[in-house]
Amino acid sequence: MKAILIYSGGMDSTTLLYELKDSIGLAVTFTYGARQDEMQTKCAEENCRALGIKHLILPLDFIGKYFKSSILKGGEDVPEGRYDADNMKSTVVPFRNGIMLAIAVGLAESHGLDAVLIANHAGDHTIYPDCRPEFINSMSKAAVEGTFAGIKILSPYCKITKREIAMIGKTLGIDYSKTYSCYKGGERHCGVCGTCVERKEALEGFDTTDYEK
Repeated sequence: MKAILIYSGGMDSTTLLYELKDSIGLAVTFTYGARQDEMQTKCAEENCRALGIKHLILPLDFIGKYFKSSILKGGEDVPEGRYDADNMKSTVVPFRNGIMLAIAVGLAESHGLDAVLIANHAGDHTIYPDCRPEFINSMSKAAVEGTFAGIKILSPYCKITKREIAMIGKTLGIDYSKTYSCYKGGERHCGVCGTCVERKEALEGFDTTDYEK
């Protein structure tokens, strides 16, 4: 397998980058007007450079201009707390993964690759419809039917937790201080938004992240 990885620069996709580095022919980071774009892109560039993996940064400016989500610049305030709270639905960027997966499939076929990797995990399923197994499987079927090469979409972490992903990374010796998660997009992780709370729980016992709270 030679795959393209949808790579945000966050914990989960960085773990997948390192775990499957020998099978990744290209990593693509999509910027789309999110508050965390700049910080995550820096991390993505650094990790791809360290592994010698070709890295593409692809802007999707229309998302930031026309979509609504609290994690987009100019959106409402990012909510604080756990992902199971109702207010966390404001962090959803409608059909974001569908858009990114469709583009990644086209890139894969254009670059002679045969698969797309995405690092969604079980903890995403509660509020993110386009992270759920049913959605990923449906997109993969469409990609196979819609490409000459039969490009498949693979989500190796779809049924495991973020803690389990972190433990894979610990075994691999990944430096998670070179990843970024915070929805608020500051120089330091805020420590209280949904993704920071989840990050703290996942990395408990070996967390080197610099949090504000």
